[in-house]
Amino acid sequence: MKKALITGITGQDGSYLAEFLLDKGYEVHGLIRRASTFNTDRIDHLYRDFHDPDARMYLHYGDLSVSAHLTNLLSGIEPDEVYHLGAQSHVRVSFDTPEYTGDITGLGTIRLLEAIRKTGITTRFYQASSSEMFGAAPPPQNEQTPFQPQSPYAAAKVYSYYVVKNYREAYKIFACNGILFNHESPRRGETFVTRKITRAATRIKLGLQDKLYLGNLEAKRDWGFAGDYVEAMWMILQHDRPDDFVVATGETHSVREFAQRVFEKLDLDYHDHVEIDERYFRPTEVDVLLGDSTKVQNVLGWKPRTGFDQLIDMMIETDLNLAEKEKILNDAGY
Repeated sequence: MKKALITGITGQDGSYLAEFLLDKGYEVHGLIRRASTFNTDRIDHLYRDFHDPDARMYLHYGDLSVSAHLTNLLSGIEPDEVYHLGAQSHVRVSFDTPEYTGDITGLGTIRLLEAIRKTGITTRFYQASSSEMFGAAPPPQNEQTPFQPQSPYAAAKVYSYYVVKNYREAYKIFACNGILFNHESPRRGETFVTRKITRAATRIKLGLQDKLYLGNLEAKRDWGFAGDYVEAMWMILQHDRPDDFVVATGETHSVREFAQRVFEKLDLDYHDHVEIDERYFRPTEVDVLLGDSTKVQNVLGWKPRTGFDQLIDMMIETDLNLAEKEKILNDAGY
């Protein structure tokens, strides 16, 4: 039985990846941060008590800021594959917490790579690189496009990208970068713009709120489905040699178009409900991200299966269900 360690297992990508690997027969270990409240909602359906003989997912408390703990964890688990998804991953928030973002999103990666080097374990390492690294670079962007990061988050990811390449070349670690363009799902955090839109629009539909405040409506992104993208992560680590790959749909849509589609599907006019709040603008904007995933398609055979409208429908269905439950509770006086 193969063993995998996932940092960021409680996040959107971590939960889909854990499902995928469990279905493949893996034993899955996840790194989670200790908090006063449970933050495992996305993976609760996968969890079995460790006393259960059929349990194959195990959670370990830890933090990407503590190198000694990461070293001990890797030494104890000896995973065949490490998927490094954990990060401070909100771009706008990175402007407010640049030092923390650099520590966790940037230095967290080298702490893991150092843990692999020091323990001497044989493992394959996946780094969750980001399309935000391309920043102001003209589209379409592929593996040869120079990085022009436009945020502390993107700059930290660029650092991680290059230390992965460095440790691959210097220490012969099987270390790979997956440069994933925006990928969404019903499990997306509610502060990210796509989920913010579907969550608000469904609540507006049921009379639970009236307005949705957004920032730059003209920003264009290449949006795919997270469930498709975690398969690409796995395929990257199954390749016969370590390499770096762009993963994207090859289509771009503006935030305005995303909002318009969502409201139209709910028989609403977004003009009546969407307002601009300049507090949501970034100090430096990224205008267009459009991925060219020719390499991953030709080398690994990966292609996105979920289209833009299908993704929106999926997110609306989930959030409408949540809004209906909320309305029932409100109407009952709770």
